[in-house]
Amino acid sequence: MIQSSTIKQKLKEYILITIGVLLVVFGVYFFKFPNHFTIGGVTALAILLSSIFGGSVSQGTIVLVVNIILLIIGYIILGKSFGNKTAYGSILMSLALKALEVIAPMNQPLTNEPVLELAFAVALPAAGAAILFNIGASTGGTDVIAMLLKKYTNTDIGRSLFYSDLLLTLASFLVFDIKTGLLSLLGLVLKSAVVDSAIENMNLHKYFTVICEEPDPICDYIINKLNRSATVFEAKGAFSHQNKKIILTVMSRAQAIQLRRFIKQAEPDAFMLITNTSEIIGRGFRG
Repeated sequence: MIQSSTIKQKLKEYILITIGVLLVVFGVYFFKFPNHFTIGGVTALAILLSSIFGGSVSQGTIVLVVNIILLIIGYIILGKSFGNKTAYGSILMSLALKALEVIAPMNQPLTNEPVLELAFAVALPAAGAAILFNIGASTGGTDVIAMLLKKYTNTDIGRSLFYSDLLLTLASFLVFDIKTGLLSLLGLVLKSAVVDSAIENMNLHKYFTVICEEPDPICDYIINKLNRSATVFEAKGAFSHQNKKIILTVMSRAQAIQLRRFIKQAEPDAFMLITNTSEIIGRGFRG
């Protein structure tokens, strides 16, 4: 039974990795590559090198070669600590980009609206990266470099990778033109903010503080109907000096709507505080 549950969990994770990688791939191939948006990472390096080589080597080929080299180095140096999820994500992304070059060749941008295309070039990979980050996976590339830096140096990895991304983005001013460079720089600034926002929204839950006189019906509903738990403790009203109970619980947004409706019906005099939270560590939640 435990083994079956583990297999289902692994299958779910790899389905999510596939979805996340494909979102990144679509954003990169249909929007970043045709517009030469060098928004950091291996794909930015591929855009620059392909242009420097006069287009004789495709961007997808460069991504594939660089990712394979980094994967080999990662497995040799890091060994078992090198994640299978990262390897799967890296290989899938590289092969998907190569496949799209054959299936749907892109010789020019989809539209004449570079700002609109920048929005998709940032949003799609950011959504994909958020899904991957949320389950401890990635598309390889600079993440492999980060693992190597973490093992052998005391370097601030986040800052180092940001500076390397910034250097690639600034190079677009020289390789392409000012317009492309400025749009790439804007994309780099927006990327981290959009990824952080996407991760926060994916993990968003509702935190309830309920002050009431009869907690039992509410707790029964939380436990038996919503399959959640709660904490109850004693309190006293500062003005009324009446004894009260305080219920603390956390649940999904959909469950929160049900609980709020139930409390209004079962305990209309209850006082509720409902706040957003995305950092929850404990049983029943991703730590």
